[in-house]
Parts: sequence; structure tokens; C-alpha cells
Amino acid sequence: MNPFSAGSLKVPYLSHELVNDRIQTLHREAEEQRLVARIRRVQRARRSVERANERLIRALSQEV
Repeated sequence: MNPFSAGSLKVPYLSHELVNDRIQTLHREAEEQRLVARIRRVQRARRSVERANERLIRALSQEV
């Protein structure tokens, strides 16, 4: 009798597929988190530039 029947070969294959799917999901989630972090950095930088522009405008208006 063959210990590796068609049914027993499906379980390791399915397990392997589940592991690969989970790895791909984790990679996608990590990439999404990196994108979110980049967006937040850009937003902070934009706010910083806006505040600097406001300070510059105030300083220039006081000079006149």
C-alpha cells in the first residue's frame, strides 16, 4: 500500500499554499504601512512649510 495517496498529498500542498498566501498578505500589509508612513511624513512636511510661509509673511509685513 502506498503511504502517499492522492488525499495525503493535498494537505501539504494546501498548507504550503496557505503559508504562501499569508506571506503575500503580510508583504502587502507592510507595503501599505510604508505608504501610510510616507504620506504622513509628506503631510507633516507640508504643514511645516505652511507654518514657515506664514511666519515669513508676518515677518515681511512687519518690515514694511
